[in-house]
Amino acid sequence: MAAYQNGDHVASPRSNGKTPFLIGVAGGTASGKSTVCKRIMEKLGQVDMDQTKRQVVCISQDSFYKSLNPEEKLKADKGQYNFDHPAAFDDELILHTLKEILAGRKCKLPVYDYRNNMRVEGQEVTIYPADVVLIEGILVFYFPEIRNLFHMKLFVDMDSDTRLVRRVLRDIQERGRDLDQVLTQYTTFVKLAFEEFCLPTKKFADVIIPRGADNIVAIDLIVQHIQDLLGNCGSRRASIASIVTGRQMERPEEANETPPLSPIHSNRCPH
Repeated sequence: MAAYQNGDHVASPRSNGKTPFLIGVAGGTASGKSTVCKRIMEKLGQVDMDQTKRQVVCISQDSFYKSLNPEEKLKADKGQYNFDHPAAFDDELILHTLKEILAGRKCKLPVYDYRNNMRVEGQEVTIYPADVVLIEGILVFYFPEIRNLFHMKLFVDMDSDTRLVRRVLRDIQERGRDLDQVLTQYTTFVKLAFEEFCLPTKKFADVIIPRGADNIVAIDLIVQHIQDLLGNCGSRRASIASIVTGRQMERPEEANETPPLSPIHSNRCPH
């Protein structure tokens, strides 16, 4: 962990001394979390910008997977290791990194190799100070100390059949796994882990986004909110719903409770 500890303290001229606005993006495996973040970055014109000049950056919880020991690696090769369990992540490093980000420091993130299930030695990704930081992952709301650092929490909601199809295609095409291995892992670990660890954190979300990146209304509202933050035009802690309706959206008390109707939960664009 020492290799990733204190980065250089760099005051961001864009933030004017203000604390970066952290947005957590949670949801089940292959629900579209990274795609939602990508769409947001694209609409804000941040994707092709020099990373040292970006006002908005995105990091993935996947960067914080623990490297597997030989015994764990054998299990993973057979689809018998649970990558969706909280223990698979280095939560201490996640917490430390987010605190460094909040302090306006440049951070170094490990690079994770999905095919070998190991961190790549000698490779790091540098995260420079920014005004808004998106952190996406299946369990970003699971750890209380990490969850409490977010200024806004989004949950990407997608039906289980779609998530399964996406997971199968992704793991085969991008991560070099065979179909039997993917299905064994999904039925043995992924589905149960979602129900036990991920889905219960839905109740912590400020905003729930049905249909993921296909929900253009939701993406546009989030982008507008971020633009307001960057332009100092709105309250840094106002919810997206307050921008549209002029009032704070009530949080659902339970994970399976239907939240109050808002443009993000509607199938139609607001009039």
